[in-house]
Amino acid sequence: MTLTVQGVSVPDSKLAREITELVRDTVSPLLFHHSSRVYYFGALAGKHRNLSFDPELLYAGAMFHDMGLTPKHSSADERFEVDGANAAREFLRSRRIPQADVDTVWTAIALHTTPGIPRHMHPVVALVTAGVEMDVLGLTYPEYSAAERNAVVGAHPRSTHFKEDIIQAFYDGIKRKPDTTFGNVKADVLADKDATFERGNFCSVIRGSAWPA
Repeated sequence: MTLTVQGVSVPDSKLAREITELVRDTVSPLLFHHSSRVYYFGALAGKHRNLSFDPELLYAGAMFHDMGLTPKHSSADERFEVDGANAAREFLRSRRIPQADVDTVWTAIALHTTPGIPRHMHPVVALVTAGVEMDVLGLTYPEYSAAERNAVVGAHPRSTHFKEDIIQAFYDGIKRKPDTTFGNVKADVLADKDATFERGNFCSVIRGSAWPA
């Protein structure tokens, strides 16, 4: 039975079922359950923020957002986010989804690790990132009720050592192409000019998040 939390559930559609089957068969259980939680937390964030969004498009964005970490969809020289976005685009085009919707999903996936921008964009773009930021970084942990968190994690469990497991999954997916990790040029400038500047650390935020594991 599909989980329903505060009216949020996986769309009961042929497209959603095909997405579920494809992603389940392609990614590890760790990434499948993570991606499923990203959908639920993103959709719940949409309800909390009174945003109007297409659940099918949000589901596609959430479920494909880490496909670029898999060997099947990892290119030699693109960022893993772009690889995942390209995989989603190919899949959706093959199902004759309108190009505007395909572009929205592509953008949502491509930007999901780029903070500060998605929240100003289309709700699907904003909510994929919201789901990722909640499940990986716990940035909005207090904004979800214990009942919401427990229901989502009960249906799609976090591994016993999820924080370390997800860091390892990221590493495994990007270690072959380190040049694609070139990041925020502003931090580079600050580090170059200000000896007191301390960079934020993604892994430290994960390990220090409000999630218990």
